[in-house]
Amino acid sequence: MSVSAASARYTFRRPCLAVGFCEALSGEGLLDARSGLFLAAQRRVGKSTFLREDLIPTAEARGWATVYVDLWSDRASDPAELIADAIKQKIAEFHGLVSKAAKAIGLSKITIAGSLSLDLTVPGLPAGVTLHQALELLHGIAKRPVMLVVDEAQHALTTPSGLQAMYALKAARDAMNRSGDAPDLMLVFTGSSRDKLAHLVMSAKMPFYGSRVTPFPLLGREFTDEYTTSVNRALAADNQLDPVAVFEAFEMVGNRPELLRSLVADIALAQESPNLSMRLRADAYLVQDRVWQEVKSDFESLTPLQQAVVRVMASKEGQFSPFGEASMSAYKALLPDTVPLSTATVQNAIDALRERDIIWKESRGAYEIEDQAWVAWLRLSGRA
Repeated sequence: MSVSAASARYTFRRPCLAVGFCEALSGEGLLDARSGLFLAAQRRVGKSTFLREDLIPTAEARGWATVYVDLWSDRASDPAELIADAIKQKIAEFHGLVSKAAKAIGLSKITIAGSLSLDLTVPGLPAGVTLHQALELLHGIAKRPVMLVVDEAQHALTTPSGLQAMYALKAARDAMNRSGDAPDLMLVFTGSSRDKLAHLVMSAKMPFYGSRVTPFPLLGREFTDEYTTSVNRALAADNQLDPVAVFEAFEMVGNRPELLRSLVADIALAQESPNLSMRLRADAYLVQDRVWQEVKSDFESLTPLQQAVVRVMASKEGQFSPFGEASMSAYKALLPDTVPLSTATVQNAIDALRERDIIWKESRGAYEIEDQAWVAWLRLSGRA
């Protein structure tokens, strides 16, 4: 077996973490997540893999019906429709009328209780049917508790209907879960930004006010040690990867498993070299430097006012108010006197940054930097 094959086939399981989260969702653990489990971590650190390969199988082993939807799977579609479609598909699965054979002959509609028709080819729910009713229907058909997992849930805040879907899920949770009983509906939301996900819980005007955002535990030394052992089985005895070097490389690429696997696959051609660990460290530095260079290049392509806006955003403490007195004063301190500064010019700068996907706006007007690599680079380079 080659290094690249061993790297690709390796899967790290986190059963204890999955059990702990399930206990929190059902109200059995020290962490009580019956109001909702909100997990935040940057992209590509293994959140979605954990959800699909650990959390959902553990929940299903407990007898729960699970629904998974990734709001970034189709960013052109409305988040509310993606959530509704995922619930519809699970209803069809339990209803038993849309099998592979039925789909093969074009069957796309199911009729439930003689009256409700769900068309699997049309986005969203039928007129007059709410997410609450759809979840109640799923619970009734499945005859088991339901766990709904919404991956990249912060994307729901980008449209009014997406935000209304969050309110609908909160209403369904309140209606389906009776105090003191095991919950019939459990909600899991993940986000690639703690700040963005926190918009759902930090204000009394938001649907899940009072809940808390939990940092998703990043993979660490246990993962890299097991991974190194797996890869070393494909290497000559005198040409082994050093576990310490693998862990250091993993940290340099931001604890991202995919990037580590890519690095290890890239050194497959150097299997006969006695310096695999040295090569791994060097390549990890190159990946880290490439990320910083891309951010630096994009930053330097911005106008002075656009640069000032992202610098102030990255250095903010608490909620960022782009037109507040403190922010306007901070912009002015970073700008030459020749650059005009007003609420209109700041708005134009923000609009341009949004167009380039550098900053993000949720439907109620709060702004965040889209990629946390920007925040890290701005702070490390002394610009924030």
